[in-house]
Amino acid sequence: MTVPVLGRRALNRALLERQLLLRRAPLPVPEAVAHLVAVQAQVPAAPYLALWSRVAGFRPEQLADPVADLSMVRMPSLRATMHLTTADDAFVLRAITAPVLERVFRGSEYGRALAGLDLAEVVAAGAELLATPRTVTELGRELAARWPDRDPTALGYAVQYLAPLLQLPPRGVWGRSGRALLAELTTTLGRPLPADAATDALVLRYLRAFGPASTSDVRTFTDVGGIRDVVARLDLRWFTDERGRELLDVPDGPLPDPDTPAPPRFLGEFDNALLGHDDRSRILAAEHRAEVLLKPVRPLLVDGMAAGLWTSGPDGLVVRPLAPLSDDEAADVQAEGERMLSALWPDATQKVRIEGFSTEG
Repeated sequence: MTVPVLGRRALNRALLERQLLLRRAPLPVPEAVAHLVAVQAQVPAAPYLALWSRVAGFRPEQLADPVADLSMVRMPSLRATMHLTTADDAFVLRAITAPVLERVFRGSEYGRALAGLDLAEVVAAGAELLATPRTVTELGRELAARWPDRDPTALGYAVQYLAPLLQLPPRGVWGRSGRALLAELTTTLGRPLPADAATDALVLRYLRAFGPASTSDVRTFTDVGGIRDVVARLDLRWFTDERGRELLDVPDGPLPDPDTPAPPRFLGEFDNALLGHDDRSRILAAEHRAEVLLKPVRPLLVDGMAAGLWTSGPDGLVVRPLAPLSDDEAADVQAEGERMLSALWPDATQKVRIEGFSTEG
C-alpha cells in the first residue's frame, strides 16, 4: 500500500491548525492549554502571548485568575523546562517526566557537583524546608548548612529537579511580579501523584496538537524514552515527508489544504510551535534558525513561517522582519499587532513599527 507523502507546506498547515494558530479557537483557556498539552512558561508573560494568538477573545485575566488560584500550574516538566499546565496535567506530566528530570539533573554541572551524595536525603531535607516556600537560592543556602562542603546552588537545584515542585503566584500573574517561590506540588494541591500515568496518552495528545510527526519529533517534545514501543501498540495512521521520513498521526488528525491562508501570529518566547519537533523546517527555515531557535526572543509568523522578531514596550510593538515582507503582509502584521496592543497593553501608545516600512500616508 502506498503511504501518502506530505510536503512541508502541508505539514505547516497541519501544525498551525492543531496549534490553534490557523484560526483562533472558541475554547475556554483551560481547554486550550490542555489541548496544547503544556505551554512554555520559562518567561512568565510568554503563556499570555501564546494564548492571545490562539484563543478567540482572550483576555489576560482569563489566565491570570487560574494561575493565581493554582487551577493552572507553572512547574518544570517536559524537557525539564518550565511549562504551564492545568492542575490535572501537572500531576500526570510530573509522574511521566520524573525520570527525564532526574537524568537531566545528573548529567548537569549541578549533578556532577553532588557526585557521591545521597540525593534522596537532599530531596527529603529540601521538602521539609519547603513547608515554607523558598526560592531555589534560599533553599540551597539552607541546605548548605547541612552539607557545607557542597555547592549551595547545586543543592537547591537537586530539589527543584528531583522533587515535584511548582512555582507559586504572583509569579506568572499578568501585570504582577514576584519571586520564583517553590512549593511542593502534592502538599500544595492536596493530592498524590498518579501511580499509573500513561505515556501512551501523552503521545496521542502530542500528535493531536503537533502531528503528523516522526518518533524523533515525539521524543524531542517529551524527552521521554521508549517512544518506539509506545508507537508500536497504538492505532495510528502513517505518512512520509518529502525526504522519505516516516510520520505518524492520530486517525482523525486534521490536514488542511496546503493553500489555506495563514494569518500573521505573534508568539512568545520559546513557543512550543517552534520547539515541538526534531525537524523544525515545517515552521522555521534553516536560514533563520540561529536567530530564533532556543533564544529568548519573540517570533512572528507570516504565512505560517517564522519571519520576524518582535518586542513590546510603552510605545507599542517593534517588528524586525527576518525576510522581506510584501506591502500586503506588512499591512496584515500591522493590523494584527494593533489588535494585540489593544488586548494586552491598552495603555500603550497604539503604534506598531515594522523596520523598513513606513506606516504614514
